[in-house]
Amino acid sequence: MTTSKPRYDFDFAVAGGGPAGSSAAISLAQRGHSVVLFERETFPRFHIGESLLSTANEAFAALGVTEQIEAACFPNKWGARLFTHDGQSGRYVNFTDVREVARPQTYQVCRQEFDRILLERAREVGVDVREGYNVSACEFAPDAATVDVASRADAATTRMRVRALVDATGRGGLLARKFNLRSDEPRLANIAVFAHYTNVPRLEGSRPDDIRLIARSDAGWFWLIPISKELTSVGVVLPVRLYRRLAKDSAEETLNSAIADTPLVADLMRKARREWPVRVEKDFSYSASVYAGDRWILAGDAGFFLDPVFSTGVSVAMESGIEAAAELHRALMRNDFSASSFAAFSRRHRKRFKTFRRFVVGFYTPQFRDIFFSPEPPSLIFRSVVTILAGRWNASLWTRFLNQLFFCAVSIQKRFNVTPAVFRRDQDAGYPSETHSEKTCARINAPALASARRPQRPRMNHVRPNFQSHCDIGCACDARETNGVIE
Repeated sequence: MTTSKPRYDFDFAVAGGGPAGSSAAISLAQRGHSVVLFERETFPRFHIGESLLSTANEAFAALGVTEQIEAACFPNKWGARLFTHDGQSGRYVNFTDVREVARPQTYQVCRQEFDRILLERAREVGVDVREGYNVSACEFAPDAATVDVASRADAATTRMRVRALVDATGRGGLLARKFNLRSDEPRLANIAVFAHYTNVPRLEGSRPDDIRLIARSDAGWFWLIPISKELTSVGVVLPVRLYRRLAKDSAEETLNSAIADTPLVADLMRKARREWPVRVEKDFSYSASVYAGDRWILAGDAGFFLDPVFSTGVSVAMESGIEAAAELHRALMRNDFSASSFAAFSRRHRKRFKTFRRFVVGFYTPQFRDIFFSPEPPSLIFRSVVTILAGRWNASLWTRFLNQLFFCAVSIQKRFNVTPAVFRRDQDAGYPSETHSEKTCARINAPALASARRPQRPRMNHVRPNFQSHCDIGCACDARETNGVIE
């Protein structure tokens, strides 16, 4: 008696054509595997600009898109410029100071063009890219993964049998929802309100297109990102309870009010003209209990999403997509697609999450901001901080030690002034409470989270329902937009 080998339509399937999905598909095809990628939208799809990290250059090289990215003439980014709300304190975050990245200069990208470059590269290397297809269901057997796909054009359904599936569906979380994997980050429940403007002055000097990060006197903060020669993305991020207190009758009024009561931003926006509708996005951070299972792997925001203050989204998406492909290649060579075979990938991805999470959670404390925005921090320690913020989360032991000293200084700042206390400590400042456990914090925030799920905003007829959009600062999610509110 003979047994036939399992038949597969493709070696691997990828759900989602954003940076994580495209990166995974390209990397798998580069290794000689047959790959099909399903993207629910049809490119070019609308996306707002995004700020990248230095380590994105390593992903570009691995994916073979360095020349295409350079030819796209995206604004150059060499770091960030930090300001307090009154403009009296702040300095550069200079990626050229980092010794652990190969190329410090990166980009502020137009996502519509950036995503197109990656998806076209996937086609070049032989990926079967199917736009306008939604993965509606999937099942996992010992010998295969079965994927059900529906065409959005005619609702025709197809079932495919593959060796394994990469879930790169972003916040949609195909597998996170199927297996109930997600855990919210109650101290990182924030709301972003943003739009595009012309006539916003650029930075002086040789690096005019660096991102400006402006801290308000409360727990909120602004981004100003040049996304083209003319347009600048301007947005404010507010913890959800602070947002509830400051929100006006419309998104436009809320953003205008936040600009007006932040002196430095108000001065920069004196002659600005809004060119796009104001949008609202829920920046509710989350992680997953596991990042891989039997014949499946999560990549990008399908695995975790963090508040966009440090622009980690796209860089993490590409990096995790490339690593997911490497894991699947090894699994095929061993003929072992079990969850245990992906344990190293899960550990690495969780370490990446925890490293960035520590900085993001810290940013929403006044003590962290006192030191982070200090005009003259200890140069050696601050360089170690910038190393992480340039994307090198797996930094050297020496850099990790210096980062420990930084967080020690933050802890000391709670009792003694290592540096002058610039940011408010009162309850109305809106910082998440550090005196509660995360479960208690989640319970306290629950009413605010529920009411913020669908903020009441006037309908904008020119915005299509279920339109995908992205927060400018660095979120790589596949968010849905309804009536101007991005979910």
